[in-house]
Amino acid sequence: MSVRIVLAASAATHVWARPTADVFAMSPGRLGAVVAALAGLAGVALAGRALARPTASARHFAVASLLAGPFGIALGGVVAATADGGIGTGNGLGGAFVSMLVGSLATLLGALALARTRHTT
Repeated sequence: MSVRIVLAASAATHVWARPTADVFAMSPGRLGAVVAALAGLAGVALAGRALARPTASARHFAVASLLAGPFGIALGGVVAATADGGIGTGNGLGGAFVSMLVGSLATLLGALALARTRHTT
């Protein structure tokens, strides 16, 4: 074996031997990302309800969506800012990105629902 092959093999094992988190371990970062994603998902559901059935209570659903969406964005941002490692290390970084995306969608749909309820009442 040549020296180049041995060095390349040792460098490749060093890159792939990165420690990852246990699948079932619930770290504080993962917990924060899950809470943020659930808040954003609740906001999307509330906004969808307000858009699907424009009744008198649709305005309340739209406002609740406008509260849940930015909460998901903010909590996801805090988790992303405080994560020590990258995606796959158990710090909740992937979930933080998902929660910020879902929170943004909840905010957008909530604003659309609120604008629609203003025109119908």
